[in-house]
Amino acid sequence: MTVVSGQTATRGPRSSGSPEVAPHERTPRTAPPGGMLVPLLGRLSHHIQAERAMPIFRRDPDFIGRQLAKVRSYTSIFSPTVVGLENLPAEGAVLVVGNHSCLFYMPDAWVVGLSILQRRGLEQPAYALAYDLIFSIPVVGPFFRRIGAIPAGGLEAEEALAQDAAVLVYPGGDREACRSWRHRNRVDLCGHTGFIKLALRTGVPVVPVVAHGSHDAVMVVSRGDALARALGLQRLHINVFPILLGPLGLTSILAPPLPLPSAITVQFLAPLHWNERGYRPESEADVGACYEEITNTMQATLDQLRAGNPHPVRRGVASLIRASVRQK
Repeated sequence: MTVVSGQTATRGPRSSGSPEVAPHERTPRTAPPGGMLVPLLGRLSHHIQAERAMPIFRRDPDFIGRQLAKVRSYTSIFSPTVVGLENLPAEGAVLVVGNHSCLFYMPDAWVVGLSILQRRGLEQPAYALAYDLIFSIPVVGPFFRRIGAIPAGGLEAEEALAQDAAVLVYPGGDREACRSWRHRNRVDLCGHTGFIKLALRTGVPVVPVVAHGSHDAVMVVSRGDALARALGLQRLHINVFPILLGPLGLTSILAPPLPLPSAITVQFLAPLHWNERGYRPESEADVGACYEEITNTMQATLDQLRAGNPHPVRRGVASLIRASVRQK
């Protein structure tokens, strides 16, 4: 199970007639006209709409089991450490909320996914919210469906929680995942609060999970917000076109450098039971209080992790060298 991003477009209600559910606040589906890539983006939008007509839940536990060795091999490059996994309920519906890092490499998200499976097992339902665009890509889309990814817009998240599933969301979306390197130690959920309203409506506990070290693996010079707008990427609800620094100098997301073997620490925090405090999803004050609590808690944890491991790339390289020596 993994996640690409929690930020996608708002979907209309499905045929059940139930009210629309949004994991967090999102940009309206109607984007401004213009942009250099409008013809291509229009075709991609049609592919996305066609994919949305397909069955939503296609998670395949047997398929996931066959991928575990590959995922563990990938995450081992980043010398992962997992702390506080006992804070994640072993069963029952739960919303897991994380800070998003490292572009589409997202090694911390894979570590979180592996940890959820370790804690809850393969057979218990577990899903992650992802971009609509991912599901329209041949081979990639079906792969993510089978490992438990579902679209972030519409009713899917609420339907998954109704199955007593663990649902993983990264509310900061692409803007947080592509924040500049100088902001790598900052939690930025971008003001999105839909995940809070979802938790309050469904009454499920929220488990924050904080990752440190992942965003040290790539050097993002700029998110490229203006460039994304010029290219018309908002039609696909993509808000960034990051500019990166690699071994050969400046490059873009179209030719990203490989990530450095930065040591990653993932920490699961104690569950937040907002409903027990009488908070209501329709109250802006209640939602704001929840947002302030979770962001402050996550930032305090990230600050602690940073203090304990101020140089994750150096630590990751040293860890790989030690592992190589032991193998010899």
